[in-house]
Amino acid sequence: MRFSLSLIFTLVLLGSCAFGQEPVPTAPEPPVPPAEQPAPPSPPPIELRPDVSGTVPQEQIRELLRRVAEKDLENEKRLRDYTYIQREEERKLDGHGKVKKIESRTSEVLVVYGEQVQRKIAKDDKLLSADETKKEEERIQKITDKRKNESDSDRRKRLEKEEKDREEGRKFVLEIADAYNFRLAGSELLDGRETWALDANPRPGYEPKRREAKVLPKLRGRIWIDKAEAQWVKFDVTTTDTISFGLFLARIHKGTRIVVETTRVNEEVWLPKHVAVHIDLRLALLKNYDVDVEQTFRDYKKFRSESKITVVGESQ
Repeated sequence: MRFSLSLIFTLVLLGSCAFGQEPVPTAPEPPVPPAEQPAPPSPPPIELRPDVSGTVPQEQIRELLRRVAEKDLENEKRLRDYTYIQREEERKLDGHGKVKKIESRTSEVLVVYGEQVQRKIAKDDKLLSADETKKEEERIQKITDKRKNESDSDRRKRLEKEEKDREEGRKFVLEIADAYNFRLAGSELLDGRETWALDANPRPGYEPKRREAKVLPKLRGRIWIDKAEAQWVKFDVTTTDTISFGLFLARIHKGTRIVVETTRVNEEVWLPKHVAVHIDLRLALLKNYDVDVEQTFRDYKKFRSESKITVVGESQ
């Protein structure tokens, strides 16, 4: 699972809408070799210097977000050294905003030949039956066999695509600096760490350079960035206008809210902690979805093994 800032603005919106579907595994690079190179010295912390109105100069924001993008890549690589539990809950609302149905799914995220795979272990907080568990194991075995038998050519193409995606992610994060005026709201203590609290409002006259950046003028909110590490810790954004995906595929209405939090694990990496989305969606101009979706992540466990296959025995 990629959890970078560059993808959240688009993937969280669409991914939350597809909550009821079977999880689709992502395909990151194989784990890094056990012999790790010493990390380069960290650059000095950035000191934001807003003007009298509280607006932070764009060049400072660009440098800050450049470091955020690099931190994202570092976190993504280190995430492949961890297994964890992910729980997703969907609360469907009626026309009056009252909850009419609650569904949940709990999955164990493990690593198979360098690929993160979600293994469902519970539905509505009840463990799967023996038959359901067997089907999950069979599904994972198919993924294992496919990766095990992957040709050198296919692997090269996959890794090239992933590198291209990472480069696109870097460019997207830098475009966020162009899309908004950032105002320093102050300093806040989150989980015992000092953060910058920055309010982001769409910049008048901004013209998106990238297709995925077209959503940016329709989002505003606040982002918290760790002062010492230039790591985004939390953000809270809201759509200010309807966002359309495809000609008639989906329309996300004004007022959709996304709150995302990360946490520092093992004093070495920042990993997802909590995602909450209230989404008002019309799919294919036919069906409305008014739902609250919440994801929580817990029980991070680091593994270091020569084996290419990692299976976690503990389910909860």
